[in-house]
Amino acid sequence: MRAKTLPKSFYLQPTLEAARELLGKVLVHETREGRCAGAIVEAEAYLGPADPACHSARGCTPRTSAMFGPEGHAYVYFIYGMYFCFNVVTQPAGVAEAVLIRALEPLDGLDLMRRRRGVERLSALASGPGKLCAAMGITRSCNGLDLTRPPLWIEDRGAPPGEVVWRPRVGINVATEHPWRCYLKGNRFVSKQ
Repeated sequence: MRAKTLPKSFYLQPTLEAARELLGKVLVHETREGRCAGAIVEAEAYLGPADPACHSARGCTPRTSAMFGPEGHAYVYFIYGMYFCFNVVTQPAGVAEAVLIRALEPLDGLDLMRRRRGVERLSALASGPGKLCAAMGITRSCNGLDLTRPPLWIEDRGAPPGEVVWRPRVGINVATEHPWRCYLKGNRFVSKQ
């Protein structure tokens, strides 16, 4: 099957379904350094203002404005003074829901990913939200980008995702009881099994 960029309509399904459907899809980023791509193997859903762990629960700010924007755009933010995190906005403008992409299985541009991360082991290149952003060259400059066209997009290469496991989200301290993190069972690139 020829790779097909996900259409805007993909991002209008309920956010939990979008998180699950993103598993197995391929994130691609073209930069001056080259092209990198990785299959999404782990994701977390954040369900808007009613979800206290979601950034939009605190309202629209300069940091969160991309999350309040239209579906199918990137929401990239900086944490701990050192890591970027990449999210996919999954609802129409004003709804402010998103899916955090937590881990990728590296597919294309492996040498570039290794150089960016300073890591050789394939399973360590993108096995966490900060790691995948570093490996893929995703920075604040990607915030708000339309994910249906270059330089940053998600495509379907036709690979079946495998068995999906749902668990509580990690790296947060509120609303930890919700099983809104999904990943591919047994996949060695997942950040936390």
